[in-house]
Amino acid sequence: MSEALAILLHPVVAALYAAAAWLCYPRADNPPAASRRIDALVLTALVLHAIGLVRAIGTPDGLDLAIGNALSLVAGLAVLVAWATGLVRALPAVGAVVLPVAAVAAVLPALSALAPGMPKIPYANVPWASVHIAIALVAYAILIVAAAEALVLTGIERRLHRGLAGAMPAPPLLTLERWLFLLIGLGYALLTLTLASGIFYSEELFATPAQVNQKNVFAVAAWLVYTALLAGRLRYGWRGRRALKWILAGTVLLLLAYLGNKLVLELLHP
Repeated sequence: MSEALAILLHPVVAALYAAAAWLCYPRADNPPAASRRIDALVLTALVLHAIGLVRAIGTPDGLDLAIGNALSLVAGLAVLVAWATGLVRALPAVGAVVLPVAAVAAVLPALSALAPGMPKIPYANVPWASVHIAIALVAYAILIVAAAEALVLTGIERRLHRGLAGAMPAPPLLTLERWLFLLIGLGYALLTLTLASGIFYSEELFATPAQVNQKNVFAVAAWLVYTALLAGRLRYGWRGRRALKWILAGTVLLLLAYLGNKLVLELLHP
C-alpha cells in the first residue's frame, strides 16, 4: 500500500464510523435490518482502522504513540469494546456517542502524516513495555465505553421518571446496568494491573524509576475514584446519577493522566 493510499484510508474509516453513527440515532424507527447494517459498517471500519493504525504506529524504532495516533487507537479500541460486547446492538445510543468521536479521531493519524514536523514520541522496542502500554490503552477504552453507557442509561432513567420513555431498551434497564458495572470492574482490574506494573517495574519496563508526575498523579486519582465507586456500589448499591458522577470523574482523570499528559509534552512543550 502506497503512502498516499495509507493516508486516504483514515478518512474512509471516519466516513464508515459516521455512517454507522447516523444509523444509530434514528434507531427506534429503523427496520430490523438496521442492526445488520450497523454491524457491517462498524466491522469494516474496525478492520480498516486497524490496518491504518498498524502502518501509523509501527516504526523501526518501536511504537509511535504520538497524540494523534494515541487518540485514534483509544477511539478504535472503544468502538471495538462497544461492538464486541453487544452494546451497540443492545443500546444503539452508546454507538451514537462513541462512533462520532471515533470518526473524528480516525483522521488524526493522517493529519500527523501530512505534518511530519509535528513532534512524536516513539517508545523503545521492549516487549514488556508494549504489553504494559497495550493493557493501559484497553483499560482506558473499556472505561470510556462504560462512561458512554452510563450517560445513556442515566438519560433513559430520567425519561422513565418523567413518563417520556418511549420504547424500552432490550435487555431491560437493570440488566444493562449490571453490564455497566461488569465493564467498570474489568476496566478497573486492568487499570490496577497497569498502575502496579508501572510503579513496581518501571525501571525494567522503561529504564527509569517511577516518578511523581502529572500522569501518575492523575492515574492514581482515577484509580481511587473507581475504587470508591465500586465500594459504594457493593456496600450502598450506588446507581443512576450518583454513580454517573463518579464514573465521569474517573474518566476525566484518566483522560488527563494519559492524553492530557501527552498534549502537554508534545504540543505545548515540543
